[in-house]
Amino acid sequence: MTPPKQPPLTLDEILARLNALADPRNVEGQRRFGIRPAHQLGISMPALRGLAKGRQRSHDLALQLWATRIHEARILASLVDDPQSITREQMEAWVQDFDSWDVCDQVCMNLFGEHPLGLEMARTWPHRPEEFVRRAGFVLMAVQAVHRRDLPDQSFQNYFPLMLEYANDERNFVRKAINWALRQIGKRNAALCQGAIQTAQQMLAIESPSARWIARDALRELEKPERIR
Repeated sequence: MTPPKQPPLTLDEILARLNALADPRNVEGQRRFGIRPAHQLGISMPALRGLAKGRQRSHDLALQLWATRIHEARILASLVDDPQSITREQMEAWVQDFDSWDVCDQVCMNLFGEHPLGLEMARTWPHRPEEFVRRAGFVLMAVQAVHRRDLPDQSFQNYFPLMLEYANDERNFVRKAINWALRQIGKRNAALCQGAIQTAQQMLAIESPSARWIARDALRELEKPERIR
């Protein structure tokens, strides 16, 4: 029998634990990987997951954590929020606050990716000019490819034109997200693999170093004989 979940920690309890876990040495290590938000404590993902594990979800607590603007508190917010309580307004507000690729990815993976509105945001956020908003749109595609087994192939085929449209975005965090989405969709099944390969081949014709990098890197994985079979 699964034991009942414990009540969520209070905001003050969480902030005390986060400050106790803070490690300036990890901050420097994270910055070498392009993680440079304003308020950073240097706490690992396993430690953050440990704070949320076995506890009830709380939408109010998630909003309080997000409002602190602390990097790790915002990641934790994506782990404790109640998906049924998410609104369009919250998704739009949070995506505007993204200031690092890991917060972007964790929120999309832990919270937004399987939400019904995630399909709409995956179609609309790529059109936005902000780096992490555009990245979030493509990260949602990758997350859906892995976790949304209920979605038909057509949902993912609709994403290929968006990848082609923005493959010339030379910003590193955008092109890596497009590459991630292309590879994950291609690994979903044989039909989508062929669609992803065709999309990558079209990218090779685009006069853009970013587009060519996305395509070549994806093709190295998608054209493996075992993947095509």
